[in-house]
Amino acid sequence: MKPINIHLSLRALGYLVALGESRHFGKAAERCYVSQPTLSAQIRKMEDQLGVQLVERGQQVRLTDIGERIAERARRVIDEAREIEELARNFQDPLAGELRIGLIPTVGPYLLPHIAAPLRARFPELRLLLVEHQTHRLVELLKSGDLDVAILALPIPPERLVTRPLYAESFQVALPADHALARHKRLSLDDLDGETLLLLEDGHCLRDQALAACQLARVREAPDFRATSLETLRQMVAAGVGITLLPSLAVDQPGGRAPAMAVRRFREPEPERTIAAAWRPGCAREETIGHVCDEIERLMVKSRRAEPQ
Repeated sequence: MKPINIHLSLRALGYLVALGESRHFGKAAERCYVSQPTLSAQIRKMEDQLGVQLVERGQQVRLTDIGERIAERARRVIDEAREIEELARNFQDPLAGELRIGLIPTVGPYLLPHIAAPLRARFPELRLLLVEHQTHRLVELLKSGDLDVAILALPIPPERLVTRPLYAESFQVALPADHALARHKRLSLDDLDGETLLLLEDGHCLRDQALAACQLARVREAPDFRATSLETLRQMVAAGVGITLLPSLAVDQPGGRAPAMAVRRFREPEPERTIAAAWRPGCAREETIGHVCDEIERLMVKSRRAEPQ
């Protein structure tokens, strides 16, 4: 058998992946920080080397079937190369470089004020790159290697990921300030019978968690309302439209209690959710993730001790 003598660069493979995802030479070139002629020439060269057509260059640009299959493998090769770089960098100093962290929207804005400055002080050489997405998108980014770790609420979709619980967060009842239940210091689930429950739109895990927490109460979900954020939920509660459940961190933040809104805790045992870190097994930054998780756990234990009971 004639020996294979093909030399494909990671850069060229990256051009093919970018072209397959953008389906536009100009956009792919912009994404790869090269000129369009450079990217086009490299794709042509790769086609000559492999002896197959990778791209259909018509009115719409798309990869051929073999181009798609090669691009899929190219993504894995690029991810592995990135892992090699990260592994070497992590071996030199696990607490330096970049750590790409994803957070769900009902955690990020409320957890970060507790941890951002202390993490920066504790790990001054570590640069945290933060992105916010719903759970399903964070899982996709973890699997593709575009994130190192995600902070989200358990359970997550069954995937081959490592999870580490960081802290438990109780739910509290937000209701209009003039609501009859506001006269009570603490509430039970039975107290919510007959109430209208305001929830986030589909895709937010907090929606499912709130419904699960209220499954023993005869609450009515507002049929014509889906909020896109906790802030919208707060404003609708303050306007007297209904009640909702808020995670305790969202309540304790400055501005977490609207003037026309009351917040009451549940009687024991309080419904709660578990916030955890998730990452790929064998991730090159696993040691770094462990150090960051240790610090987040410590900070949240300290924060809980300071909570009013």
